[in-house]
Amino acid sequence: MTWINEHIAEYYKWLKDRTIVLSDENSGWTLVNTPFVGLFNDHIELYAKKDHDLITLTDNGETFHNLDLTGLSVSRSAKRRELVEAILLNYGIQAKGEELSVECNAGNFAQKKHNLLTAVLELNDLYVLSEHNVASIFKEDVRQYLDELNIIYTADFISKGTTGLEFTFDFQISKRNEEIVIKSFNSFNKTNLPVFLFSWEDIKPVRERASKKTVRAVAIVNDENKDVKSEFIDALNAKKADHIVWSQRKSEGSRLKLAA
Repeated sequence: MTWINEHIAEYYKWLKDRTIVLSDENSGWTLVNTPFVGLFNDHIELYAKKDHDLITLTDNGETFHNLDLTGLSVSRSAKRRELVEAILLNYGIQAKGEELSVECNAGNFAQKKHNLLTAVLELNDLYVLSEHNVASIFKEDVRQYLDELNIIYTADFISKGTTGLEFTFDFQISKRNEEIVIKSFNSFNKTNLPVFLFSWEDIKPVRERASKKTVRAVAIVNDENKDVKSEFIDALNAKKADHIVWSQRKSEGSRLKLAA
């Protein structure tokens, strides 16, 4: 076992140790307090209830409520509603009023819980779409960047990993002897970096066996008006995942990481 595998194993243990489960016998609901951080530096909480073989998972309406508290009202913007609907559709999550939920069973509980948590994380990032923060959606900027490079890609690429979980990447580029999966980050932090590294490590051996190609990961990070911490870049390098910082996207080195 290499040193990076040991650290990944430590990360799995860290996730498990910091996931707190509290059950209410009267209501039948169970609180799952995750180690992932929400908009206000509090831990994201999910709720689960089992009725015979059916399990319901929900965020109890906290995601949209927190976005409203930041001043970002999804209901008042057609573009934001469209983006929210795309995220929910991508992960198979339903919105009932302000509550996000998904139904599952014992066989697909892990995947559905992962989908709900990932959807909550992506929706939390919508606060950066407030008018006083940015004027455009960074993922769409990356799409335009790929178009400018005349790169043929697949958007919202889904791949199953060794754990059996499915992960979504913003773009996938398929070449003759190589495949590239891309994730765009308008903000790079201690929450979304581990998720990216975990998903990258999990899908890499599966994709390489299936495609018979070398598979690489590229994180495209927005550094406009913000600094990208060197420790995050070091983590990417340690995992052998490439990166492109947005301010250097037009450099020859950046283009060579994507173009043929």
